[in-house]
Amino acid sequence: MLQLLLDLFTGPDAAPRAPAPGAVDSKPNPAPAPVHPAPTAIDVVATEPAIALPDALAPAHFAHPRASRAIALGGAQVAYEFKRGQRRTIGFSVGADGLTVSAPRWTPVHEVEAALREKERWIVTKLGEARARHQRLEASRIDWKEGATLPFLGEPVVLVLDPRQRHGRGGAVLVPGEAALPGVPQMALHVGLPHTATPEQLRDTVQAWLMRQARRVFTARLDHFAPQLGVRWQKMSLSSAGTRWGSASADGSIRLNWRLIHFREPIIDYVVVHELAHLREMNHSARFWQHVEAVLPDYAERRGALKDEAVPRW
Repeated sequence: MLQLLLDLFTGPDAAPRAPAPGAVDSKPNPAPAPVHPAPTAIDVVATEPAIALPDALAPAHFAHPRASRAIALGGAQVAYEFKRGQRRTIGFSVGADGLTVSAPRWTPVHEVEAALREKERWIVTKLGEARARHQRLEASRIDWKEGATLPFLGEPVVLVLDPRQRHGRGGAVLVPGEAALPGVPQMALHVGLPHTATPEQLRDTVQAWLMRQARRVFTARLDHFAPQLGVRWQKMSLSSAGTRWGSASADGSIRLNWRLIHFREPIIDYVVVHELAHLREMNHSARFWQHVEAVLPDYAERRGALKDEAVPRW
């Protein structure tokens, strides 16, 4: 949010100088001058030229790292990647890098720009959302050192190097908030590494612990929801996919992304139910979503929350 602050300063009128004691004024006192009230803020604003809000705000600027063309859209300056190829229509895509425009080889540039202006509201909105998402991701980047925090089941956990913890060197144990270090309100993950441990050692040890927790939690949630859907799962494995949260095979095999362990249980449950429902319908038909809704009536809300979640940057 941009906030415009305008401070108006008005100096007090100079007070009339009082005559020295005993002095006599040889001239008659003139009639008192009319007193005009000091200008108010409204008076001052009214005497200044009006400034249009768009002129007072710097335009947004979006630039693709491989941009070859630029255009003004909806008050924003957009530099976009432009591609020509074997296609029949003009296409737009907004990703982490920005706007990419694809067009047939024979389409003139002015037609491409006209198509961009027709979709300018959608494009600028999506670019803003992509930028906000990138900023959230950067803000969630984990600094691998003692005192760093990361989310576990939606709650912040602070990392503590503790070579004396009971699981020994290389292990980790979660300590509830009330038993954590003095002044630390979050839960603490005591990692059995020396204070000289490298960031890579700390990262690998914490990841191993998180993956163990993911296997435990996911197995419990699969066992909880499978009977409600009338299915049986045969095997669960963890994945590290960059863009998929889960998958299911007709033989009853389920794959779940271990990074889901960062999220709250309702979001994990949505992914678990989604994949179990595929054991009933190996598609995304209306019947598939009916199976999901029968178990999770608020699945649409959970699905939206999953899209909004920022996965910590490792």
